[in-house]
Amino acid sequence: MAISGRYVALVLLGLVPVLLLPGWPTVLVTGALLMALLAVDLLFAGSLRRVGALRAEPENVTLNNAVDAVLTLRNGGARAVRGTLRDGWQPSAGAQNAVQDINVPAGESRRFTVRLRPVRRGDLAAHHVTLRSFGPLGLAARQRTIECPGSVRVLPPFHSRRHLPSKLRKLRELDGKAAVQIRGAGTEFDSLRDYVRGDDVRSIDWRATARRSATVVRTWRPERDRRVVLVLDTSRTSAARIGDETRLDTGLEAALLVAVLAERGGDRVDFVAFDRRTRARAGSAGQGSILARLVQAMAPLNAELIEMDWPAVPAQVRAVSVHRSLVVLLTSLDGGAPEEGLLPVAERLAGQHVVVVAAVRDPQLGTMLRERSDATGVFRAAAAERALLQRAGVIAELRRCGVEVVDAEPQELPPRLADMYIRLKAAGKL
Repeated sequence: MAISGRYVALVLLGLVPVLLLPGWPTVLVTGALLMALLAVDLLFAGSLRRVGALRAEPENVTLNNAVDAVLTLRNGGARAVRGTLRDGWQPSAGAQNAVQDINVPAGESRRFTVRLRPVRRGDLAAHHVTLRSFGPLGLAARQRTIECPGSVRVLPPFHSRRHLPSKLRKLRELDGKAAVQIRGAGTEFDSLRDYVRGDDVRSIDWRATARRSATVVRTWRPERDRRVVLVLDTSRTSAARIGDETRLDTGLEAALLVAVLAERGGDRVDFVAFDRRTRARAGSAGQGSILARLVQAMAPLNAELIEMDWPAVPAQVRAVSVHRSLVVLLTSLDGGAPEEGLLPVAERLAGQHVVVVAAVRDPQLGTMLRERSDATGVFRAAAAERALLQRAGVIAELRRCGVEVVDAEPQELPPRLADMYIRLKAAGKL
């Protein structure tokens, strides 16, 4: 049972005769009248015992977008149910109208729509629905909580999608280039075309020229069907917030952009989220686009407050591909001892694969480095300088081992990692 604000106001109004005619008879009469009104109103309220709730699972939604959750109430009782409904979504689901007025006639059903605008990625749940059925006077209500589980999966927003058209144009520009422009083993014959001024004479196909009595050149395309393995570090260092998002979220954005770009470039993509065990895995094999499979695998990922098991990373890569591949390690270059974890593993992987380490750099370090107006600012600048020097030392050591490094601020990491992929593909290193 629940009482309304209307009944509270009625109780306050009942104090007037008590103050005007003080005495126990006035108190007893007023109290009895208030209790009688409450009981009668509660008696005529619609019963909730035969009210059922059925939830339609909402579709998946990307972060910061809206989706509708539909709830159907079926009233099997003899009286209409008039009152309120409260849908029990967790706060991060962002239910904008979780409390609604209801009026369900006897023997009928009504649908109610709750607008959700999630503010957190992952699987968000609602476990129950609470109903209140008020009487005709609106003084008291019967209350019941009905178990009605539901969930919605909030997918990564993929803000770096805006860089995809420009990166795809760069990737298409690789097609049709002469072999001298794409060095090494990373070239595949594509087609023949007539010679135009500016073409490299080394690309002329003399046999085709003799047959057609016109100068013909070969065109080339980057090698396709190569393996790209994306390994995302989900250990404690990925929980650090840089700007408006965590390192983990920035890594997800970069992985999505490179994965979609690589698939459009004809390569096979595999994604592994790992710390001490595999948290998620997705790949090009299977039906549908790689983007749909990746966002489904990435949605429930969260940073785990444990150390990264770096010695186990080569086995994770080997389980995905035993051939030479592009291995992208999305991790951190600080917070721990890279010389004991990342460096030996990256050097080991570089012996068989092309390895790229992608890391997020905190823009706050540059800000601290410039602000030296007082003693506190000087000490902060010194700390930032030391952190940047340590970071530069780790990067230099990685490059000495033959590892490519992309170290950028959150907004710049996805496009720069995509540029690195295009540059390696153009150089024929994949």
